[in-house]
Amino acid sequence: MPMNQDVVYTMVQRLNTELIGPALVFVLLGTGIYFTIRLRFVPRYYLHALRRLFRGTEGGIHASRTGGMTPVQALSTAIASQVGTGNIVGVAMALLMGGPGALFWLWLSALLGMSTNFAEAILGQLYKSRTAEGHIVGGPAYYIRRGLHSRWLAGFFSVFFILALGMIGIMVQANSISTALVSLFPEEVNPLWTGCVLAVFVGLVLSGGIRRIAQFSESVVPVMAVLFMGGCVVFIAFHLSALPGAVADIFCYAFTPMAGVGGAAGIGVMTAARYGVSRGLFSNEAGLGTTPHAHAIAKVHNCYEQGMMAIVGISVDLLVCTFTGLVLLVSGVLTDGSGMVGIQLMQSAFCSSFGMVGNWLIAVSLFFFAMSTIVGWYFFAAQNVRYLFGEGPIKAYRLLVMVLVVLASVIQVPLIWELADTFNFFIVIPNVLALFWLSPKVAKEVKRMRFELGRLRQARRSRSRQG
Repeated sequence: MPMNQDVVYTMVQRLNTELIGPALVFVLLGTGIYFTIRLRFVPRYYLHALRRLFRGTEGGIHASRTGGMTPVQALSTAIASQVGTGNIVGVAMALLMGGPGALFWLWLSALLGMSTNFAEAILGQLYKSRTAEGHIVGGPAYYIRRGLHSRWLAGFFSVFFILALGMIGIMVQANSISTALVSLFPEEVNPLWTGCVLAVFVGLVLSGGIRRIAQFSESVVPVMAVLFMGGCVVFIAFHLSALPGAVADIFCYAFTPMAGVGGAAGIGVMTAARYGVSRGLFSNEAGLGTTPHAHAIAKVHNCYEQGMMAIVGISVDLLVCTFTGLVLLVSGVLTDGSGMVGIQLMQSAFCSSFGMVGNWLIAVSLFFFAMSTIVGWYFFAAQNVRYLFGEGPIKAYRLLVMVLVVLASVIQVPLIWELADTFNFFIVIPNVLALFWLSPKVAKEVKRMRFELGRLRQARRSRSRQG
């Protein structure tokens, strides 16, 4: 790394560690607390949201043929972006740096994030629009422009969203796939060919437009989640005797300091909370302004219906993080003194029980996690390209994404990873400002939702008495 780039990297890393990281945690956590209180604890509607999901949410099964998505397709696209490599690498680092108690604080951040994501989905629905070409579009840029009546702030959000997730973020995900495959199979995998194959695969999905993206998300997301969590369940079953102790450690060390292991420094409660909350917030993306792009496209009768789907999306991300955490805790890899970090920890754990099959399971899971995130972030960024420039540059942007995927697969630039975290700050702030300013609109929808649910409960009681 050249000297000038080394200096820039050090400066950006320090900025993220000392200022931007803590500021983002404070802002996102505060937003979650505010909406949890303002909306009277939205997570209490989770079971109703699940019933709507499994019964089939109304909204038209052919929505994707008319420029939109079905509620389930929109949910799958949102989950595609939420469930990524951070669910493995991020959780591993949270537990390594914050101890078992970090998982408890990750759960808490997800619970608060449900309310924030619920609000984002409702605003996405309220302020969605249709382009001259017939595309349904929506997301923070649209509710900032039409709700806050601020063209410059909406443009500011869109520019930094394209840079942060539509370019740098996609490169980070592609680099994760290449790095993981090379580290797992150093003799068999060529990074350049990995990037080329991945770029072709990405191009095939993206070239089909919203319909193919919706179909891809709807098909791949459930499979990848079940594949990974199924492997975790089997692994935990092999180490069932260690599970009660691991669960006890999660709750114990969430509120009490953890002594050092093998001469290492101890882990305080604030450290556990910091890493658990930060990893949870960045994993579920609540407040980041990503998933409203998908939820806005869904065709529903009432805005709150898609808000309920957003709650389910957070819970899926939480489940994947939880299974990752439990595998790492029951395996003992966090305290074996090996010095491994990130994906190496999960790889070591799975290989200890599954051998080479464990290697392949991690490799396949990482591929689909990162691939789905690339597709999701492309779709979200394309909404912002349309907002800024119209339909014309979309094909050029699609080609740029394919080039970036290949480039990211063959280079190792830590600065890219740090810049991704830095740019997140510039999309969170305008999004959170809009959420607070437009919170009365969200509260009004929640009031209508409570009225409708109350009427449904009353109708069920009447039918029950008549029966």
